[in-house]
Amino acid sequence: MRSTLCRITLGLWIVTVVAVGWFFVRGWTTPGTDGRTQIVLAPAERDLILGEMRMLLKAVHGVVTGLAGQQQGADRTQIEQAARSAGMGMAADVNPALMAKLPLPFKQMGMSIHKDMDALADAVVQKESPQQILQRLSSMTARCTTCHDLYRFSAER
Repeated sequence: MRSTLCRITLGLWIVTVVAVGWFFVRGWTTPGTDGRTQIVLAPAERDLILGEMRMLLKAVHGVVTGLAGQQQGADRTQIEQAARSAGMGMAADVNPALMAKLPLPFKQMGMSIHKDMDALADAVVQKESPQQILQRLSSMTARCTTCHDLYRFSAER
């Protein structure tokens, strides 16, 4: 009797771990009508993610504006602050339940952007040239466009 109970418990544990792992990788997704993968979120979660994307875009704008400026020292400070505002600190307090709904490639691209924004801020402090900074930024925005080509959000009903 005890052996049977142990087997059942072990079986349920394995099924639970596999299901959680599957959802962690796949997220809450469905095929979209436009060929992209649709990530299904609660309206507040969708608004949170889209708000974060707008903040990332504003950070990119701050970097580009700083690169276009004429005052070298002040512009470097502006560029660093803009990049740092979208770094890992921005992603530090994400709700684990929300993260579970996002597919793994989406999470990987998002986290890589946050890490790269911190690296870009460090590169500004280390006085990399504007061309090097633009190359870093180009690499990041390429991932942004890839992500937007692959995914879209829909609100749960």
